[in-house]
Amino acid sequence: MPSSVDFAPGTVWLVGAGPGDPDLLTRKAERLIAAADVVFYDALVGPGVLALASATAERVSVGKRSGRHSKAQGSINDLILAAARAGLRVVRLKGGDPSIFGRSAEEVAHLTAQGVPVHICPGITAASAAAASSGISLTLRGLARSLTFVTAHARQGDTIDLDWPALARPNGTLAVYMGRAAAGEVATRLIAAGRAPATPVLIVVNASLPQERCIRGRLSALAFLVQTISDDDPTLLLIGEAVRTPECGHSVPLIVADGSEGCAAQAANP
Repeated sequence: MPSSVDFAPGTVWLVGAGPGDPDLLTRKAERLIAAADVVFYDALVGPGVLALASATAERVSVGKRSGRHSKAQGSINDLILAAARAGLRVVRLKGGDPSIFGRSAEEVAHLTAQGVPVHICPGITAASAAAASSGISLTLRGLARSLTFVTAHARQGDTIDLDWPALARPNGTLAVYMGRAAAGEVATRLIAAGRAPATPVLIVVNASLPQERCIRGRLSALAFLVQTISDDDPTLLLIGEAVRTPECGHSVPLIVADGSEGCAAQAANP
């Protein structure tokens, strides 16, 4: 349990819940969750993580999913602020890492402006979990010297505003968060900007969870490969030479581009 110095009443911690598997939480995150009086949690935070909260802690869902926002960000900010002003130990639980597409800066700025102490506890981001489960490296000496995180989420009707020529450079790995709905546009824009149609892609659904699955293929087939994925399943797209099928044996279930099932050691390179 954190000491009073770690988690004083009226303090807010933005805690990274990781990709979903409770075993991938940091020890600090587990201690903070257990000590919280109230936990405001995102839609992607699973029951295994929430179960670590005290039986007396209040659990408040403030999750936002694409097209179905349950609460506006301003309302979330106000709820957190009110709980802190009431003298509660507040955990704002965010999937993955709070500082990677987690709007942590908005919440920190709001609380700081009101004089509320706020801290961040980092978490494992989905790209790291997906790579580990698939037995690959996100970087690869000589082939993938950079790693870029982008989000494919855009307001309905808007195009994705990214630096496509920079993302199309062949010597790096691209991790696309919230990429299922925009997979076709991502592939089209990358290929138009110069990325090879045969570039390997790895789609990881529900990374780190028991229902995780991986789909391998090539960039030109990306729109087709995501068609079997539900809107509600968190999906990460990994694109680049580093995500080719690993040479070592691995037992992660996956579907290759022809639709057959196998394991990472058996699937043919795209």
